[in-house]
Amino acid sequence: MSRIGKLPVTVPAGVEVTISDKNLVTVKGPKGTLSAQISPVIKIEQNGGEIKLTPANDSREANMQHGLARSLVNNMVHGVTEGYEKKLEMTGVGYRAEKKGNTLIMQLGYSHPVEMVDPEGITTEVPNQTNIVVKGASKEQVGNYAAIIRAWRAPEPYKGKGIHYVGEHIRRKEGKTGK
Repeated sequence: MSRIGKLPVTVPAGVEVTISDKNLVTVKGPKGTLSAQISPVIKIEQNGGEIKLTPANDSREANMQHGLARSLVNNMVHGVTEGYEKKLEMTGVGYRAEKKGNTLIMQLGYSHPVEMVDPEGITTEVPNQTNIVVKGASKEQVGNYAAIIRAWRAPEPYKGKGIHYVGEHIRRKEGKTGK
């Protein structure tokens, strides 16, 4: 049995959790509404302010899904209460970002600016020209959108230029040496 799956998920005040008969879990809170389809090999029980997940049988699949299902429900509860954020940093001459409405405009050394419209449920902030903050209720969507932004100019190992997460270590390589 999963050590993570054994832990109950506590539901704070102001958060409403509904569980349908087909294991569709919907969480409503101050930052939005999230839902996820949980595998039918997991039983979900709600007792007051706690949600307990248990495997429906002793199959290998049920044991594999146990910790995952608990993490998904916990991430939804955390997302609708506090939300998630990823911080990105740009390194390079002329690399900068700005925000106009719900559009993120980045100068990344291409002949044209890169414009990205924020998807529904995700907001981006530009505290200064070289930093971008991606915020939202869904951990999956925030991470995915931050990865899409980073993919425009992934950090390169020779000069360290590109877009990287704050705190990410970029392994540097030594350049060519002449004879």
